Amino acid sequence: MLDRDGFRPNVGIILLNQRSQVFWGKRIRTHSWQFPQGGIDRGENPEQAMFRELHEEVGLMPQHVQVLARTRDWLRYEVPDRFIRRDARGHYKGQKQIWFLLQLVGHDWDLNLRATDHPEFDAWRWNDYWVPLDVVVEFKRGVYEMALTELSRFVPRFDNRSDPRPDHRNRYLRGGMRQRDVAAGDAGDNRLPSPSFELPPGATFEPDPQTGLRPAPDNEKHDI
Repeated sequence: MLDRDGFRPNVGIILLNQRSQVFWGKRIRTHSWQFPQGGIDRGENPEQAMFRELHEEVGLMPQHVQVLARTRDWLRYEVPDRFIRRDARGHYKGQKQIWFLLQLVGHDWDLNLRATDHPEFDAWRWNDYWVPLDVVVEFKRGVYEMALTELSRFVPRFDNRSDPRPDHRNRYLRGGMRQRDVAAGDAGDNRLPSPSFELPPGATFEPDPQTGLRPAPDNEKHDI
C-alpha cells in the first residue's frame, strides 16, 4: 500500500524502560541496530499498526506499555534502489512514518523476540536515549534524529546518563559518522557475523532455532 508519491505508510516505536533507556534491537543476520518498525496494513490506523508491530517484533501486548506521545506528522525517508525489491523499483520510493514513544510498564522478561515465525531481531539491549546512529543503516539516520528530537520532551527524566535534552545527545547525532561503521550498518549486508563479532554490554542474543543465520532472500528487503 503506497501513497501517490511512492511512500509506504509505516510506524516506528521508541520503547522506554523505567530508567528512560530505549529498546535497541539488532536486525536478524546483520550488523545493524534499529528501533521496532513496520508497515501499516490496509484498514489499520497508526496506533493499531503500532500495537500489532509491538507484539510481532518484541512480543509485548498493549497492557505492557503506556503511550506517552507520537510525532505530529509523517517523517519520511527514501530507500536507495539497491535495497528495493526488483519488482518494486520504479514505483516504491521509501517509508513515511508516525513514531510512537512508549513506556514499558511490564517487565524485561515480557519481551520476546520469537513471538512470530518471522523475527525481526536476534539480539536486543537497553541503550541511552540518544542512540549511536553509526550502527543504523545510513538512509534512516535523518528520520531517527527527527523522531528522537521531537519526542525527547516527553521522556521522563531519570538522570544525566539518559537525559533527553538536546545538549546531552549522543555524539553521533551531532555528526562525525565513522566510515567504517557506515558499511557495517548496510541493510543489504546479510553476511554472517565474523568470529570476532561482539555485542555491546548488556545485550541479549536470541538466535532463531528454525532459520539459524541464513542470509535473507531478496524478497525480504521490501520492509526497510
